[in-house]
Parts: sequence; C-alpha cells; structure tokens
Amino acid sequence: MLTDLFGTPDDPRVPPGVNLDLELLRRAAGPTRRDFSGVERGLYRKHCAVCHGISGDGAGPIAAMLNPYPRDYRYGVFKYTSTVLGAKPTRQDLERTIRRGIPGTGMPSFAPLPDEDIQALIEYVQYLSIRGETELYLLRLVVDENELLPLSKQSVIDEGVLPVAEAWEAPEKDPEHWVVRPQRPQLDEAQLKAAIERGKLVYQEPRSQCVKCHGPEGRGDGEQTDLYDDWNKPKKGVTEEQTRQLSRWFSLPLQQLKPRNFQEGIFHGGGRPEDIYLRIYVGIKGTPMPAMGPSPGQPGILTPEEIWDLTFYVLSLARKNDIKK
Repeated sequence: MLTDLFGTPDDPRVPPGVNLDLELLRRAAGPTRRDFSGVERGLYRKHCAVCHGISGDGAGPIAAMLNPYPRDYRYGVFKYTSTVLGAKPTRQDLERTIRRGIPGTGMPSFAPLPDEDIQALIEYVQYLSIRGETELYLLRLVVDENELLPLSKQSVIDEGVLPVAEAWEAPEKDPEHWVVRPQRPQLDEAQLKAAIERGKLVYQEPRSQCVKCHGPEGRGDGEQTDLYDDWNKPKKGVTEEQTRQLSRWFSLPLQQLKPRNFQEGIFHGGGRPEDIYLRIYVGIKGTPMPAMGPSPGQPGILTPEEIWDLTFYVLSLARKNDIKK
C-alpha cells in the first residue's frame, strides 16, 4: 500500500490530491548522479541521508554519534518553526533551517547550495514526512485497531494521506491564522534596559516556568532534569529494566534532553531577537519547551509584549549578543 501510493524514497510517486512537485522530488531522490543534461540528482542521499536516513527515520549511519539525534521526519513534527502550536512548518521555516543549519548540533549550514537544490530538498523532506505519517497511520490501523486486510486504498487516501497533506498546506494558504511574524520593537538604550528588567521578572514568575528548567541564572541547571523529547519518550520505561527491554525495538538508544544554557550564547533555533521570540511564542515542537504565546482558540500564557521583554532578558544573559543590532 505504501509503495503503491508513494513509490520508494529512490523512486517517489505523488498520491492523488497531494500537492508535491514530482520533478523536484526526482532531483532529490535516488543515488547521487548527474543526468544527461548535467543536472545533479540524488541531493538527499548526498547531503542528508547520512544523518537522517534513507527513509527520513532520523537513524542514518552516524546518527548515534550526534546529540541531539537528527530529526525523524516520519512524525511530521519539526522543532524550529514560525507556526503556532500544532501546525506544520512553512516552506520558509524548512529553508531557514537548511540554509542556516542548527548551531550547536550536527546540522550544518547548506547556504552554498543553489536555490533550486534547496527547494528540491524542502520538497523531498515534505514528501518523506507525509509518507512517514501515512506509514504510521497504516501501522495504527492494522496493529492497534485490528483493521482487516486488505485495506481500501481510497479510504487510506481520504483518511490518512489527505489530512496530513492538507495540514502541510494550511500555513501557506492562511498565514495570518497559522504563522507568527515577529515585529521587533525599536527601543532606545533606556527602553531596552527597562525591557530587560521586566523580562527578568517574567523569567522568575512561576507561570513562565523558565527557572524550572533553565535555572535562576539561565545556566540550564533547573530542578527539572528528567526531560525527553517526543522521539525519545516511547523508549523510556517506568523502570530501568523496562527501558532496557524497550531499547530492543529502537534503532537509537534513549537520549535525555538538557535545557539550554543561555549564558553560552548558542541557540539551536537561531540567536536573533526574532528567533528567540519565536522559540518562546510557539515553543519548540516535540519537546518540553511549551508555547507561551496566543494561538487560535488559546489566550496564551504570556502576551506578545511580555514575550519581547523575556526575549531581551534571555539575550542579555548571553553577553556576546548585541541585541540592539
């Protein structure tokens, strides 16, 4: 069923109703090579598979050596986005990660790549993600819900494939509803100092929960230490023995999260004020870092003004950052 709908990672197909560019997918797919016209193909295999794996499962040949592990695209969850809680990333979000990389991790910058190569990789990541979520949907149907085989292809398309594809399209079609666009306030020196002081108070308040993980001075030494992202939670049992038993079912060992030490000045999602604002506003998806800002139907824990104050305070802890630029 999965191959019938999506082909294979080397020879992709686009299911009916899914808005993916097959030519871009073919540029990224398969072994590294050049075609008769000199166009380079196999871009994903060349640049990404060694970490993210051929199928996008995040378990490539060197994945076990990296902390954090490479992203497993099959869950459809991406950490660093400009979209509100529960929404897929925009193409611009994926492009930003590819071009800039993720500082302090094994994800490098691919800024030197031609734009058409980057667009092909973005398309292919979306393909692997939609394919992966469909694979997990099929597993749930058969294993968890005891759905009888053979499955109806049209039913799988209607109930499994298309809802995922539509979720990817939503932020592009209605950015006003789904996308947060930071508007940095222009502050003079006195106003910036006041914002930092207000941000310090927000940081210390129980409702923000910053101290709980990041510690009173932002050194990543808070009392909450038993932290795992959504990709590692299934690997952790109630007891050490249960965790050991569960490890047989996973390619990579259990990996614990460590809260960011702001004073090091290294921010995985980017170190600009706008980047930090987004990390606070929309959270870091798939991790214990919650979304603090408003989202559709939710008032939010902090107001946008409080989030800017907190942003300036966090950056003040990373002394090398010039937040006035």
